[in-house]
Amino acid sequence: AEIVSGALGDKGLEIMWVDNPIDAFFMHVQGSGRIVLPDGGIMRLGYDGQNGHPYTSIGRELINDGALTPDAVSMQSIRVWLEMHPGQASDMLNRNASYIFFRIVDQDGPIGAQNVTLTPRRSLAVDNRFIPLGVPMWVETKAPTVKGGDEIVRRLMIAQDTGGAIRGAVRGDVFWGAGPDAAEVAGRMKHEGRYYLLLPRGRAETQ
Repeated sequence: AEIVSGALGDKGLEIMWVDNPIDAFFMHVQGSGRIVLPDGGIMRLGYDGQNGHPYTSIGRELINDGALTPDAVSMQSIRVWLEMHPGQASDMLNRNASYIFFRIVDQDGPIGAQNVTLTPRRSLAVDNRFIPLGVPMWVETKAPTVKGGDEIVRRLMIAQDTGGAIRGAVRGDVFWGAGPDAAEVAGRMKHEGRYYLLLPRGRAETQ
């Protein structure tokens, strides 16, 4: 809340100003994103640090307040609630004390914690206290589709990113790509699944 209120306002750290605080919030959740400039150009931003405070899930806060049910929580439903309750939105967003700092990136796609460009449906964000970055993983789960319903996902992915909300050995977030279709899938994705780490035989036997 202090940063949003201007605590760093005299440091000259701003990259740009955006016109929608809700969009800015979701960029903080994602850790990277694209901004459409007034002239139609695109500026790509990547993760450049965090203020050290733990991440608090706004979805979980809305559930605890009775504003949303667990089954109804998604990126889309959170956005709708924030837009329909402008008088409460700022206070709700400020419950998450974590703040992400960004940098301008030249690559076409977002850069993950492994410092490589993420690949849609192939890059996985993990808790690297348990899973080392760069490890190939066989992932089995279900995922929502743009047209409705779910699809079976069985594919090879690579642990290439991390995130403030990704905690524990059994949590992973798939990078679905950019654009409205990817946002629709990512926003509704909360299925359970399983994964297998693919390690050299000698290393696997010593784990």
